[in-house]
Amino acid sequence: MPATGVASPARRAGPTYAKRLAKQTPSGTRRARFAAGQKGSPSVKLIVAIIQPTKLNAVREALDKVEVLRMTICDAHGFGRQRGRTEMYRGHEYTTMLLRKVVVEVVVNEDFLERTLEAIIHVARTGPEGAIGDGKIFVLPAEESIQLSDGARGPGAV
Repeated sequence: MPATGVASPARRAGPTYAKRLAKQTPSGTRRARFAAGQKGSPSVKLIVAIIQPTKLNAVREALDKVEVLRMTICDAHGFGRQRGRTEMYRGHEYTTMLLRKVVVEVVVNEDFLERTLEAIIHVARTGPEGAIGDGKIFVLPAEESIQLSDGARGPGAV
């Protein structure tokens, strides 16, 4: 054991750790296999969704229903096909080029990917067909994930 008192990765990946993971997580069997060091570990994806600020609470609730509980939310400004907005202030007309958006970043295992995307698309879209300015979703591979508290790596750290 290192001097810091943290268990080595070999000890952490032992059968006791795998059993504890299986009890704690809803998809415990896959995570337990990964923690035990078996081949065929699931891949991890980063979902970056740029949405309207008014849709944030609805997206959070929809992700909660599909058991995606961890996310990062950032304020952002940008423009695309909307090309900004013209407004009046004290009788003068001015154009705002950058519109307010919200970026929701979610890291999920591959088995949660489709249901997470469907939840975001269903809730963030305005109307059945959507409209310009509803936002975009990007799906990127997450090469590595490391949990700072205990040093867990890979899908077990998600």
